[in-house]
Amino acid sequence: MKKLKVYIADDHTLFRKAMVNLLRSFDRISDVKDAENGKELLTLIKNEVPDVAIVDLQMPIMDGTETSTQIVQKYPEVKIIILTMHDSNKFILHMMDLGVHAFLLKNTEPDELERAIYAVADKDFYHNDLVASVLRKNVTERKIAQRPNFKPAELTEREKEILFLICQELTMKEIGQRLFLSENTVRNHRVNIMEKVGVRNIVGLVKYAYEAGVVI
Repeated sequence: MKKLKVYIADDHTLFRKAMVNLLRSFDRISDVKDAENGKELLTLIKNEVPDVAIVDLQMPIMDGTETSTQIVQKYPEVKIIILTMHDSNKFILHMMDLGVHAFLLKNTEPDELERAIYAVADKDFYHNDLVASVLRKNVTERKIAQRPNFKPAELTEREKEILFLICQELTMKEIGQRLFLSENTVRNHRVNIMEKVGVRNIVGLVKYAYEAGVVI
């Protein structure tokens, strides 16, 4: 499997250095660099683009929100994992709309951090319990608020099936094997689903799947 370059930005020196040592212990990570704020991280990325950027939410000079916004705009190929102390529904939904690929609380266990890095690198998104609970709550709150009825896109049964499997974090190859389709066929279906739903990435697809009831 592909070796990964991972950068981390966090203003707490002890935590950041401990994270660097932890990241270097993961099998698939070949290079780790660290920065103490978003501005320094963007300088590192400008010099050499990583596969994954782990970004603390609260930092001086340039916080995680502004940093992630600039990464998405300038380096869309970089996968972003947000580290936060708070599981704010509103914030996570906003950052998902922005295009962030994963959310982890700072007390996350090391093995989940490793899974998240590999998931965003290989599958574009890490669908953990934190994200699932936020999306379910969002759907419930929309129903209680009696907002205008959500109108789902007209997806075929095959497209719904593929969307569901994408939400289960299967790769295009794994979905193809499950459905006896070629990887290219699955990829074409994914493109069609994104166009029908009106989203730009896997994050948007997962959010839509909850709203449309494809995932409960």
